[in-house]
Amino acid sequence: MQIDLRTVSITPLRQTFDHIAARIGSDKAASRYIEATMDVQATANLHYRPTWDPEHEIFDTGRTKITMRDWYALKDPRQFYYGTYTQSRARMQESAEADFEFVENRGLAASYDDSARRTVLDVYLPLRHVAWGANMNGAAMCAYGYGTAITQPCLYQGMDQLGIAQYLTRLGMALGQPGDLQAAKHAWLEAPVWQELRRYVEDTFVLKDWFELYVAQNVALDGLLYPLIYGELERALTAKAGPVVAMLTRFQNEWFEDSSKWIDATLRIVAAENEQNKAQLAEWAAHWKARALKALEPVAQLALGPSASAGLDRAASQLDARLTKAGIAA
Repeated sequence: MQIDLRTVSITPLRQTFDHIAARIGSDKAASRYIEATMDVQATANLHYRPTWDPEHEIFDTGRTKITMRDWYALKDPRQFYYGTYTQSRARMQESAEADFEFVENRGLAASYDDSARRTVLDVYLPLRHVAWGANMNGAAMCAYGYGTAITQPCLYQGMDQLGIAQYLTRLGMALGQPGDLQAAKHAWLEAPVWQELRRYVEDTFVLKDWFELYVAQNVALDGLLYPLIYGELERALTAKAGPVVAMLTRFQNEWFEDSSKWIDATLRIVAAENEQNKAQLAEWAAHWKARALKALEPVAQLALGPSASAGLDRAASQLDARLTKAGIAA
């Protein structure tokens, strides 16, 4: 008996959904990211305007001064939808967990230099509250933004910041005691060195324009804070006491590099849309960058001592280069 196996090609009647085909053509197959993102947000049959803001629809382009012909032009270059996002973060988490396990199993935290340890506890632990504020702001951008292409990664950004707050807590537990976490909270609420940064974070909570919040949080504050703390300070600690802290903050470094790709791409697309957008972005960036520099100056002094001014200048130059590349006057 002979069995003859044959291959039959079946041409699909349709490549994707109609609303996706209207964007990319009916003869093209769409990626999972495109199908999970494009035109997902509801635009009709919203029942009634929210009683807490009757001037706007639930999803309303008028909640920001930024204008776009198509808000779905703000696609994420990382192509994150829920599946790819969780897979990416799971890989990063595996690396971070391996680093924590390595440090703990070999007693590296116990033998860490005492003066460097004090710097770590004094600087990194209060930043848990900054990350928590960023988590709140990411959720706000998702709630009030327009178009799944931008609101989806804003929510992911906020959830990442919550994870960073948790990793900073673990850093404190690895190098300190539970009492150090309480001391860091007290410092955040009372110590003069933190009050300008605390004021910055709390002022962002009440911003009405969600894209201004995007600039204040993702561009200005994170764009200065991460190069300063996870760049300048981390290198100083490594030179003084070895790479323990660099290992325990690996997630934050990888995350900032990853998220910057999305932030820079979003700024570039928005600035190129029209001259009004470009001028508005430049105005917001200048205002919030100046405030962030003022807020971070005492923190830089605490972290870097005599090298604080130079370190903050390098962080500012890095942010300026990103803004210039995006087409925004630094």
